[in-house]
Amino acid sequence: MYYNQSCGQRSDAAKGNNYGNAARAGFIRSMQRAAVNIYKTENSFEMLVFAPGRIKEHFHLDVNGNELTISYTPPTDFPRPEWVLREYSRGGFTRTFSLDESIDKTNISAKYTDGVLQVSLPLLAGKEEVKKEIVIN
Repeated sequence: MYYNQSCGQRSDAAKGNNYGNAARAGFIRSMQRAAVNIYKTENSFEMLVFAPGRIKEHFHLDVNGNELTISYTPPTDFPRPEWVLREYSRGGFTRTFSLDESIDKTNISAKYTDGVLQVSLPLLAGKEEVKKEIVIN
C-alpha cells in the first residue's frame, strides 16, 4: 500500500508568485489534512485517521481502481468562530492512497470512534509479499 500526496490547492509559488504566502499555504494545508498511521497485521492493513471533532456521517470513503480516497466535508452550518488560537482544523480534508494487489478491495470496512477513523484493509489469501534474498555475484 502506498500513499499519494494529493492536494487540491496549489501554493502561491505554483501559481507563479515566488513571494509571500507559499509557506503559509503549506502550513494551512497541513492543519487541514488529517494525520494517518498505518500498521500491518497478519490479515490486514489497519489505517488510523486522526480526525477529532468530526461527524461520522460526513466522512466518505471511495475505492476507484487501485486508489482509496478518504474525505470529510463539514456540514454547511458548521460553526466558524473568530479564533484567538487555532492549532488544528475540524474542516474538510481529502487523502488518497494507492492500494496494491494484495488488498481485498471488496471487503474494506471502517468505523469512527473517539475521534479516530479506523479503516481495515483486509489482505487477499495467497497474495503474500514475495521475499527473496538476492545473491551478489
